[in-house]
Amino acid sequence: MDKLEVMIPEDQIVSRVKEVAAEISRDYNGEPVTVIGVLTGAFIFCADLVRNLDLPVKIDFVQVSSYVGDTSTGELKIKKDISSDIKGENVLLVEDIIDTGRTLLKLRQMLSERGPKSIKICTAFDKPSRRVVELVPDYNCFTIPDSFVVGYGLDYDGEYRQFKDVKIVRIDDEQQP
Repeated sequence: MDKLEVMIPEDQIVSRVKEVAAEISRDYNGEPVTVIGVLTGAFIFCADLVRNLDLPVKIDFVQVSSYVGDTSTGELKIKKDISSDIKGENVLLVEDIIDTGRTLLKLRQMLSERGPKSIKICTAFDKPSRRVVELVPDYNCFTIPDSFVVGYGLDYDGEYRQFKDVKIVRIDDEQQP
């Protein structure tokens, strides 16, 4: 059985999301923003963030895959593309967690080719110690150490997304292949 240990409690997440939303609202100064949430992990964070933004917002989603279990393959697969035309729009790309940065870098490049006015990145959690590409989010709720975490939309093979806290997963050695 996996062992779970709270890293960031729900109340800290709620408070920090409000702070980051206020910062984003100030920076865009009332200009409309197209928020693109990266499914599936960012759906909870994206919903909480959008509810706290004080500016005109359109919402869309993209679904990409680059992980098998807890390992990044480095290959970006588009499962669901956005349905919005983002040409001339301010785009805020909302991600659950930035690890190596490969997925988000490729996604940002793909969206840039569609002619948006701007693209900024907002992440709930950032692991800069794992970064293998040049990528720094414009907005970040929490910088975390190199631990495998679940909850608040983050999963381990599809499980644990529903937790309101972010928890570190300690995988039982008996489950290792």
